[in-house]
Amino acid sequence: MNHVTHGISSTALNLALHFMESNPEENIPKVVDTLLNFIKDEGNRSKLIAAKNVMKEKDNPYRNLILRGFEELQPIVRKRFLSNFVLNASMLRTKRAQVLMDQYDCNIPWAILMDPTSACNLSCIGCWAGEYKKTDSLDYTLMDRIIREGKEMGTYFYIYSGGEPTLRKKDLLKLAAKHDDCMFLAFTNGTLVDREFSQSLADLGNFALAFSIEGFEEQTDLRRGSGTYSKVLEGMRHMREAKAPFGFSTCYHSKNVDGVGSEDFLDFLVEQGCMFGWYFTYIPLGKNADTTLMTKADQREFMAHWLRDMRTKKSIFLLDFWNDAQYVGGCIAGGRSYLHINAAGDVEPCAFIHYANTNIRNSTLLDALQSPLFMEYRKHQPFNKNLFQPCPLLDNPEALAQMVKDSGASSTQPLDHEDVDELCAKCTSAAKEWESHAILLRKQYIDER
Repeated sequence: MNHVTHGISSTALNLALHFMESNPEENIPKVVDTLLNFIKDEGNRSKLIAAKNVMKEKDNPYRNLILRGFEELQPIVRKRFLSNFVLNASMLRTKRAQVLMDQYDCNIPWAILMDPTSACNLSCIGCWAGEYKKTDSLDYTLMDRIIREGKEMGTYFYIYSGGEPTLRKKDLLKLAAKHDDCMFLAFTNGTLVDREFSQSLADLGNFALAFSIEGFEEQTDLRRGSGTYSKVLEGMRHMREAKAPFGFSTCYHSKNVDGVGSEDFLDFLVEQGCMFGWYFTYIPLGKNADTTLMTKADQREFMAHWLRDMRTKKSIFLLDFWNDAQYVGGCIAGGRSYLHINAAGDVEPCAFIHYANTNIRNSTLLDALQSPLFMEYRKHQPFNKNLFQPCPLLDNPEALAQMVKDSGASSTQPLDHEDVDELCAKCTSAAKEWESHAILLRKQYIDER
């Protein structure tokens, strides 16, 4: 809370939250009007005004999502979300980040993704981290340093992946408690989320989970192993009963689009208590990756249309890591909005791009952001004028191959050291097939608006 500045004191924030609790539907617009007296940045003002307008629209699904937050989450969760995510991570960081970008001519990330461990209690088919060693880990002291350096740059959002991050749940809870001005999110397979852990997350208020699920039982267990689906639902139940914040993460591929892209499945997840959903598509990482799981062009196009339709209907916040690039100006990796630090300490531009010049164990975050591969990203973003073709691997594989070569970056997959040309070759035909679909999507969702 010590970083909630610019005229918005901790006391004022507590009063505003207390005021909203009594009647959120009526009082949120009044609180926004008060905040507008202190927020001068036009971009941040427009976000607040949009939030105010949402609350006036009775049938707006985001209005209903906000009201769900008051009904289904602990008060401390709402407080931390407003102070840490809305203010610290999304509004007050802008000026500090811009100063550093101007000073060092490099990207400064909004969020940092890191892997506390590469170990996992499952062996999912086609895992994006399958070619990392399973014995690597970032110790508590190193993760604490990463967060402290990140906050100095204005970064207040930290995400964990792996491996299975909840294998390190004690350290992660300790970090969230120490850095109570930040927001934390962990992508988890859900099998280790018990009642005690869920209650700890509810008590902290600044730490959410994204449960990996890939459809109903048959589709989820297909890649993740028999019994995984039931354990995910049990973990969600613990979180729901504790009134802790959580959502879901799903990887859509050639064999499950009909499942994860169904209204029945989404309704089911909302009923479980999910507040958000994050969609990814399968990426064939590793020399022995199963390329038959890659999403077909018509399936990816279907998901682009379907998600936009669901946003108009469902009281849940939905994101698509690839198909939503139009809203963020293209690829967000390379520190433009986020970066990835794997469990070995390699600082990668993206969770799906396993090449690096730098290891966080012998460099600072700022050094890593100025490393050759990150500077190549900064120089070439966006990688395509059509924002429905944002990815330097999946949509523009020649771009990734050239950047890795020009930067002298090395593979961070110690189990197979996948050559970048071999990786990109697996995406070439998919990129060509996607191009015509991307042109139609651009015409419908960008050019005609």
